[in-house]
Amino acid sequence: MEAATATANQNAQQGDDEGGGLSRKWIGIIVGVTLLLAFIGLFAAFGSEGQNTEYQPQNEFELLPWIEIHIGGLDMSINKAVLYLFIATTLTTGTMIYVAKRMEDKPNLTQTAVEAAYDLANNQITRGNIDRTDIAAKWFPFIATLFLFILFNNLIGYIPLPTNTEHKFHLFGLAIPSFALYAATANISVPLVLTLIVWIGYHVEGVKTHGVKGYFATWVPSGVEGPARIPIFIIEVISHFVRLISLSVRLFANILAGHLLILFMGGGLAVLLGLAAAGILTVPVAIVFFLFEIGLISTLQAFIFATLTAIYLGGATAAEGH
Repeated sequence: MEAATATANQNAQQGDDEGGGLSRKWIGIIVGVTLLLAFIGLFAAFGSEGQNTEYQPQNEFELLPWIEIHIGGLDMSINKAVLYLFIATTLTTGTMIYVAKRMEDKPNLTQTAVEAAYDLANNQITRGNIDRTDIAAKWFPFIATLFLFILFNNLIGYIPLPTNTEHKFHLFGLAIPSFALYAATANISVPLVLTLIVWIGYHVEGVKTHGVKGYFATWVPSGVEGPARIPIFIIEVISHFVRLISLSVRLFANILAGHLLILFMGGGLAVLLGLAAAGILTVPVAIVFFLFEIGLISTLQAFIFATLTAIYLGGATAAEGH
């Protein structure tokens, strides 16, 4: 009796699963057919204007000077990248001050989120990769600030702001820059400067810990003897310089690629092709990319950059070296 009941329940569950799968299948078909019909309808209504050679999507990332400042041969003009860096700096500073001065015994939702970020930066990123507690405590404020700074830069890059001065719209007689997406970390100069700070910092810390000779000696594993030490040392030197490229380009390329995908799927491709009907197919893809980038990539890239910083510091100050 029990076996028959179990079999019946199993068959019922299987039928439900198949029914659910069938329902999902039909939903997908209905959505696909609806989009196709909408595409055909829009194409019939607006047709195709042919390839648009005037639209230059790369201009979305061009840094036009808002306030020109030149000191000798140094260009320190104010542009939208400076604005985004200022916003990210303000948010980072505000968060660190909040952590330092407004912690409560009974945390609210905001403090809970801040504490989660603090725990991630302190325990998972810093102490999880730096064995020496004194070095971890010394560098934690920098690593936490670096994590939050990159995170805020990435996140605000997906908030439309009136920064496109090339194209303006008029409101009550005022020429207002168009709303656009931009991230300072999508400009290679920002990740490169952060990388240089990290690169110089962990070398300096390694020299302070081991001394100049002792630090370079840690670049060769202790078990390697004789002439084999020379090529191993050369490979290690090359690997340290490669870190300048890998650390900076990883952050820059991921953020830039995400913004390009959203730009093209959100309307850029339709403009380039002169085919307005294509928007009905590409906009849903753009929404998916947008949610994916803001929900995962922004945090993940900040986490990776901060984690690699901690790993490099841990390796430079470890007793056995790298």
